[in-house]
Amino acid sequence: MPVIIISGMAYSILAKKLTVAAAFTGAVIAITIFSAAGYSGLAMMTTFFILGSAATSWQRHKKHPLIKGEETGTGRNMMQVLANAGAAGIVGIVVIVYPQHSVLLLPVMAAAFASAAADTLSSELGMVYGRRFFNVISFKPDACGRDGVVSLEGTVIGILGSAIIAVIYAIGWGRGISFLFIVIAGTIGNITDSVLGALLERKGIIGNDAVNFLNTLVAAGVMLGLEVAFVSV
Repeated sequence: MPVIIISGMAYSILAKKLTVAAAFTGAVIAITIFSAAGYSGLAMMTTFFILGSAATSWQRHKKHPLIKGEETGTGRNMMQVLANAGAAGIVGIVVIVYPQHSVLLLPVMAAAFASAAADTLSSELGMVYGRRFFNVISFKPDACGRDGVVSLEGTVIGILGSAIIAVIYAIGWGRGISFLFIVIAGTIGNITDSVLGALLERKGIIGNDAVNFLNTLVAAGVMLGLEVAFVSV
């Protein structure tokens, strides 16, 4: 496990995917995730990072005029790492402290990663493959790349992103109905991101990092509610 994390840190820094501080922050979260959820948890986090990095880099020249300034540097910073993986890390800490609740909480961790993956893939690839863009609140046509603007293609890609994380969870723990719930929670989290973007971020009330953290937190909460309501633990 140390080799995997150290290798990931080195690659992230050298490839300018993360700043040095962000790489160390990611390593701390990865250790927490591994301690709580083993290799399956680490696989979810690693998959999210790989998918997110690939989607961000894909046809970047086409997206460049639409990308926000905070995403155009030489690597994501520490706050961006915390925004995307912080909620899952918090769940990991709770699992470590209360391991008797791991069956209930591990799907919650997966949902947080599913939402982060859905958000990143839908926004990054939606700008490339989306055909018609509209405001998630008013459903009126809007400019691609603006906060709270979505496309059908981007939304579908986001659902697939959630499903990929759910597949990794199912391979590790095989909890039948939880697969569907993770996809649902991840999708709701992604939609929440767009709603917060349209209502708050566009007006400058909160920033992108806050929006990203809140969407994963909402997904985790939705998953917890679904688990408590429908799954015997």
